[in-house]
This record gives sequence, structure tokens and C-alpha cells, in this order.
Amino acid sequence: MLNPKLKLNPKIFNEDCEQVPIRKGFGLGLLKAGEENKNVVALCADLTESTQMNLFAEKFPKRFIEMGVAEQNLVTVSSGMAAMGKIPFCSSYAMFSPGRNWEQIRTTIAYNDRKVVIVGSHAGISVGPDGGTHQALEDIALMRVMPNMDVISPCDAIEAKKATEALVKSGKPAYLRLAREKTPIITTDETPYEIGKGEIYWIPDVGIAQVGIIVTGSLTHRAILAAKKLEGEGIKTKVMNLSSISPIDREAIITLAKETRAIVTVEEHQINGGMGSAVTEVLAQNYPVPIEFIGVKNLFGQSGSPDELIEHYEMGVEHIKKAVEQVFKRKNPSNL
Repeated sequence: MLNPKLKLNPKIFNEDCEQVPIRKGFGLGLLKAGEENKNVVALCADLTESTQMNLFAEKFPKRFIEMGVAEQNLVTVSSGMAAMGKIPFCSSYAMFSPGRNWEQIRTTIAYNDRKVVIVGSHAGISVGPDGGTHQALEDIALMRVMPNMDVISPCDAIEAKKATEALVKSGKPAYLRLAREKTPIITTDETPYEIGKGEIYWIPDVGIAQVGIIVTGSLTHRAILAAKKLEGEGIKTKVMNLSSISPIDREAIITLAKETRAIVTVEEHQINGGMGSAVTEVLAQNYPVPIEFIGVKNLFGQSGSPDELIEHYEMGVEHIKKAVEQVFKRKNPSNL
């Protein structure tokens, strides 16, 4: 069942559950942050409406800079503005920022510990028809390896809004990963949010969880649907929303592993170097358990509808269920 302590959306399993693009939450959060703090500024690389930065630009035109198709300039100018006391948010497609300008981010922002938020929109395979060249499946790996850099991947539009507001106050460089497509609203305004904190969204109706599912970003709804189906089939799970990949909630991950003794990680990203790798690094040093990974298996993307691609790359509800069943058998070999 949904964790009642977190006040999640009660309509999550309904067909009429509201769906909103995660990037829309960022746009609303940036607008609110701009209203509350005059030092917040915004820069974009010719994708203002696509990244939802247009809401800020229309309200605060003197605090917005359109950089054009110049992603290296986008982040270096942002770094300079941060050095002068501003709080810059710079946005583009994730394939171009951090994909195209990683060295400039590393040298001018992370190396100098400048408070800039790099917003990578249209991340993951669900960009769909834009095809493999525009589907950023490596960006978590690129950014979580960088010193001083927080990496945040919200599960829905409401959490994206909260994350945006929190990043204004964090005092650190950060990468905010956003999906393009509409996704179901999972959380509510009352759901707690904190950078660096993993939250358990799904718990068993009764008894102890047998497998832990750790998910980040746009696949969170599918992970919860899989958990509900598994509950009906006799496998009890807990689902953790790990929107904060760096800093990572080591304590929560270890606690979940100790309870369940089996973990499945779920992300719309390459398995290599992604959130699942970060979780494995924590557990390898503290509490090793059997793990299965849901994500893209060392492949590039291709054109197609978002739902078609999620299924093609084996990241759908039934694939998550299968991974849980596999890891459950691995920790209970007598059941084979």
C-alpha cells in the first residue's frame, strides 16, 4: 500500500490520475523562486519553452538571458554570474547540457564550487520520436562522478517544483534531471521533500518486505504499479523514491537492504554508471545483497513513441515485476 505517512496522491492507481510533465514543475518552481529571491537568474540555450523556463522569462525579462545555441557559453556565463552573487539556473536538453559542455561545467562550475543549477530537460528514452541522438541516457553517470555536484532526478512535477526551490537554498552546484513527457502525479504538496533523502513510497499491507525496489525519476509510477501487482501475487516489496542520487541516502539504502536482503534498481538511464551503480557502491561496502537492474542495457536509443521505447528497452511494469521475481529467487535458492 502507499505509505500513509508521506501523504501521496490517493488517485495514483486511477485511470484519471492527473499527468503533468516533470519539466513543468521545474518551470513553476523557478518562477516561485524568482519571486522570493531577486538573486535568482535564468539562462537558456534557445529552448526556453521546451524547458519551461519561459514562465520565469516572461515575469522577469531583465533577469533572463537567451544564450542561443551555445551550451559552453551557457554554463561559463552562469559560473561568472554565480561568482558575482547571483543564483543562476541554466537550461537546455540534457543531451547538450551536460552532454555537450561537460568540461566547461567541470572546470568553471564544479572545480570552483560555483552555485549554479544545470537543468537537463528531455532526459531519458521517453523523448521518443526525437531519436537516439537526443535521448540522454548517460547524463547521471556524467554528473554524479563530478566532485561538488548534487544530482537530482524528481519523480513527478510536484517533486520537481520542490527540488527547484530547495536548490536555491542548497548553496551547492547541482544537476537537475527532467523528463519531457507527461507523467502521473505521485506526490502532493504535503509530501515531504529533502535533498539527500530517500523516501519509501510503497510498503506491504502486512508483514515484512521481501524485496526492495529503488527507483528514480520518471519510472517511479511504473515501479509502484509493479509493487501493487506483486503484492497481489504474494511477493511483498518496499519502493524507495531515490530522487537524490548525489548526495545519496546511504543509511536508507542500507536499512532497506538489511530488511529485504534483495534489491532491484529502476531508472530511465544506462545501467552502467547510473543510479543503480551508485546504490551498488553503497551496498558493496556495507551490506552486499543480490541485485537486479532495470535500465538501458548498454544500447543507444531510437525513434518511437515513449511507451513503445520503455517496453522495447525492458523498463515497463512487467519487466520490473520479472526482475523482482528473479532477485527473490536468487536470495531464496530453495524456491528454484
